[in-house]
Parts: sequence; C-alpha cells; structure tokens
Amino acid sequence: MDPVLVGKAVFIFLVTVGLFGPVMTWIERKQSALMQDRVGANRADILGLRVIGLFHPIADAIKMLTKEDTVPTGAHRVLHALCPFIAATPALISFAVIPYGGTYTAFGREFNLCVADLDYGVLYIFAIGSVATYGSILAGWAGNNNWGILGSLRASAQMISYEVALGVSVIGMFMICGSVRLTDIGLVQQETFRLFGFLEHFGWIAPGTGWVDAITLPMWGILLQPLAFFIFLGAIMAENKRPPFDLPEAESELVAGYFTEYSGMKFGLYLLGEWTEVVVIAGLVTALFLGGWAIPWVSDVALIGFLSGLVGSDWGNLLAMLVHVGVFLVKLVFMIFFQMILRWSLPRFRYDQVMNLGWKIMLPLSLANILLTGLAMLVVQEVTS
Repeated sequence: MDPVLVGKAVFIFLVTVGLFGPVMTWIERKQSALMQDRVGANRADILGLRVIGLFHPIADAIKMLTKEDTVPTGAHRVLHALCPFIAATPALISFAVIPYGGTYTAFGREFNLCVADLDYGVLYIFAIGSVATYGSILAGWAGNNNWGILGSLRASAQMISYEVALGVSVIGMFMICGSVRLTDIGLVQQETFRLFGFLEHFGWIAPGTGWVDAITLPMWGILLQPLAFFIFLGAIMAENKRPPFDLPEAESELVAGYFTEYSGMKFGLYLLGEWTEVVVIAGLVTALFLGGWAIPWVSDVALIGFLSGLVGSDWGNLLAMLVHVGVFLVKLVFMIFFQMILRWSLPRFRYDQVMNLGWKIMLPLSLANILLTGLAMLVVQEVTS
C-alpha cells in the first residue's frame, strides 16, 4: 500500500474526526457564550487543569460511550442500529476528494494533497451527501415514535428540496473552470484578473495602461460568483439541518425530531455526523469559492520557486506544502467560525418559510445565475477575440 496515500488518509481522518469533530462541541459552546456574554463550558478538568474548557469534548465522549443504549418497544432493531452509521459515514468520507494543497515534487516523489483526486469530485460529494438523507428519514420510522416520524418527514422534504438548489448553484463555477474536479477548480482560482481591464475594449483608455494592469483581483469563486456563494452556503447548511434550518429536530415542537429514540453513542454518532459535516462544508466552500490552498496573488509556481531559491528544490517544495496546508486550514477555521455566527444569530425559520426559500427563491436565483454566467462568458469571449 502506498505510504503517501495512507498518510493523506490518516491526516484527513485526524483533522475531521480526531480534531475538528470533537472540538466542534467546544467551539459551539464557547462561541455562543462569547456572543451572549457568558463564560461557557469550563468545568471539566484533569488534575485541576481546565484549559479553557477543552476537556469537555473528552467528557462528552466518555459520557456517550458509557450511557445505556436503549431500544424502544416496537422499534425495528436492525434499522435502529444502522441509521446512525448511515447518517455519520458520508460526512467522514466526503473530505477524501477535497484538496488541501497542490502537487509537489521532493526527494524523487510526487505529493498530491488530495486523498482521492477524482475527475468528478464535486459530484461525488453531492452523491455521498445524499445518502445521509436515508439515515435521517429511516431513523424516525425505525424508532416507532410519532415525533420521530414527523421529524423524518421534515428531514426528507427539506434535504431533497435543497439538493436541487445546491447542485444548480455551482454550475456557474463549473462553466468558468471547465471542470468539476476540485483540484482543477483550485488551480483556476490561483489566477488573477484585471478589475478594470474591460475599459480597454471600449476605447476609454489606451492598452497597457499601468494602473489598469496593477489593479488585479484573485479569481476566487466568491468574486466571480458571489450570488452562487451565498446560495450554495445557505443550501448546504439546510442540507446539514443546522439552525436556522433545524426544523427536523426542532426541540420546541418535536422533542428531538428524528433521533428522539436514540441514546448513548448512537445519539453521539448523529451529533458527530452533524459537526463533521460543518467541517466538510467549510472545506468545500473553501475549495470552491475561497481559492482552496491558494495565497492571493501568489501562485504555486511562484511560492515554490521563491522557497527553492532559499533552501533548495526539495525542501522548498516541502515548505510550500506546509504553507499551503496552513493557508487552507486558516480558511477552513474561518468558515467554521462564520457558520457558528449564523447558527447563533438567526432564529429558526417556520417550515413553510424553509420550503419557500428553497423552491421560490434559491432555485430561481440559481437558474438565473447560470444564465447570467453564460451571457458574461459570451461577452468576454467576444470582446477579447
């Protein structure tokens, strides 16, 4: 087995499950406390050390593992045990196609920082993510609970509805990049464009004017497709059933929704899947709209060339790899932070509002974005030909 592939898989597993997944419990509590002017979780300690509450994820894991696993009378025991794994597994394996760096050559080996660099990377995430729907739909029925069934019905309608807008919203990026492969999309976002370059084609300024060439912006998806960015982020948060889209588990209406009859680590798997998906959302948004591992105005070639001039080619590539992984993680953490801000700022929608937002607002805007992107590309091709 290729040790490089194993290393990449272990890195992704440690980032999602070993680090960000458990720490998400601490992040969610601490950020809500910060926004509400409270102290937050800080009681769990080891030998008197509290470390600003970072031991709480460990305490949560121990509690989940030692709690009694109850199965209600009349429940479908096989599905009741299987549904948490169906819900959590897609989030864990989706990160396999998200690149957290480029391609580097050092000490006679080539390193591609993507576990599975598939030509259909984005489509793979959409396909795998849709499987998690079954884990939510079947959970309510398997638990033989009326509140659970109502939550499952809400989850099925919401997740299937927002899958449409989710997929349509990124077609504009596919058109611009000419690929659905996430590494290709990341490479395109390393390029720059002249913000006022179009003035030359109208004859308003002379070609080669210095200030026009100096004012450039990176070709990040958020700049090329700002409407798609907001639609995609809203739709994928609705897919994750996070507030303000948490109608399938609305505790004030449905007790706990589709996982009402779950306890112990089965309940913990639903929480782990939800928190891990927050990390996957952050990584996918970073790869599609925030330039991935790219540093603004600095291409991979330029960075590797600069570092190679200082420490040699092999170590220059390795240092560039570490820099790009660090840049990707910074963007990832920012997107997690942004999702938490939305989670603790917006009130829960009514169910009719959730459906209207998906079908009557997000989907039409996604379709309009495709039309506008196509027209813009035709205009650019016409004036540059």
